Amino acid sequence: MAVPDRVVQNSWFNQQLGEDVDTWLQQNLTIKERRWMTEGEAMSDFCIEAAEKALDMASLSPSEIDLLVISTDTPDFISPSTASVVCHKMGFVNAASFDINTACAGFVVASETAANFIKSDRRYKKALVIGGYGMSRYLNLDDKKTVTLFADGAAAAILAETEEEQPYHLASDMRTRGEFYDYMGIYHGGNAHPTTLKSIEDGNQKLVFAKKFPKELNPIMWTEMIQAVADRGGFKVSDIKKAFMTQININQIWETMDNLNLPRETAPAIMQNYGYTGSAAIGMALDITVRRGELKKGDIFVMMGSGGGLTFACNAFKW
Repeated sequence: MAVPDRVVQNSWFNQQLGEDVDTWLQQNLTIKERRWMTEGEAMSDFCIEAAEKALDMASLSPSEIDLLVISTDTPDFISPSTASVVCHKMGFVNAASFDINTACAGFVVASETAANFIKSDRRYKKALVIGGYGMSRYLNLDDKKTVTLFADGAAAAILAETEEEQPYHLASDMRTRGEFYDYMGIYHGGNAHPTTLKSIEDGNQKLVFAKKFPKELNPIMWTEMIQAVADRGGFKVSDIKKAFMTQININQIWETMDNLNLPRETAPAIMQNYGYTGSAAIGMALDITVRRGELKKGDIFVMMGSGGGLTFACNAFKW
């Protein structure tokens, strides 16, 4: 994982918004601080840093990467892809690359995409997946509903083929609830609402919560999909050692663990120190957990993400 150096604590928002938001954030979301980019930094900078750490951890050189998949809804440019930027700067001379956008479900979708490339085409032996998030660039600093939650970061992982007969990529499930497409997003800057001087002056090219999501939606979908992945993967829910979840609401994560009769500590929480890092959050939680030595060979873990659109994605791997 890689995050900016700039730490923004809750107390900053108390001053910015003129009220105590720190108490609510800590009591309801556990968030104490988050990281934001500074002027001159780009989201790809943190993708590159995360990629370098992943290569070092795997003892691989850039030329050994066959495929790069970056998931982000905050790319460096509308076009070309951020993956092309990272490919060039990292020296991935042998890699095919592309971006995907499934918002905060992206790290799961990127890993699922890479796993299926490797399984279906022997040309792809080692794939690098990155979830990158630079949402601080799109926040209205006076909007209490968004500005206190979202943060920046990136996380990378390498998937490789195995000669072993047992599978390590176990199962997946993806679902789209498109009726929620207009509930939350950045709705200006694309073809539907092109960038204009007026849209910039009006502050329209910012993240907005346009409508309120049903609070029960995530726990219901997360519970159903993790159960479905366990059934397809041929393992019991009780076999899950870790569940890496979208880090938007600690109470919804705990409710899901309770629904599945799993200990709450099965789902590591990182939002207290990093806020909500969208498509990077699940990978960041995975990296922290791995570096703590909390995943052992043979352990089954699931990744469960949900993001604007709404897109839901879940998959399971054996470590």
